[in-house]
Amino acid sequence: MVSACIARDKKGPLIVMEYPGGKGGGMNTTRYINQVLEGPLKHFYMKMKAKKYVTYFQQDGAPSHQSKAVSNWLRSTGIQLFPHLASSPDISPIEPLWHNLKTLIRQRRKKPNNIEELKSAVRKAWEQISIETINSHINSMPDRIKALMEAKGGHTGF
Repeated sequence: MVSACIARDKKGPLIVMEYPGGKGGGMNTTRYINQVLEGPLKHFYMKMKAKKYVTYFQQDGAPSHQSKAVSNWLRSTGIQLFPHLASSPDISPIEPLWHNLKTLIRQRRKKPNNIEELKSAVRKAWEQISIETINSHINSMPDRIKALMEAKGGHTGF
């Protein structure tokens, strides 16, 4: 699983999460806090705040993101959560970047053959995504919100 941070004119870190594997080895609240929130996300968020950016944090409705521990962590660090529908990727500017990332990986001449090669390919693809691409997705937000309202919260095609 990967996570990332973006802002207008900024590409933050890509986080490739580590899992122990096996039963119970998937994403959970502790891994989410330790690998995403406490590290790269907090650093990127605080850096943007220090530069006087109007900064919000947006996450999807995954169970590990919605736990009381995560809510308490966000509150204790002063990170403002952007309110949105938990299961509406149509209004997340980072969602189309995942498609861009997958496309770049599929276009590689040498396909990843194991986990380490896949991690490397994901990191290299992230480096290829331009600030212009990030900004275009962020700039599409008014149109996305309008389409979501017209669809009464349903699928919009974005």
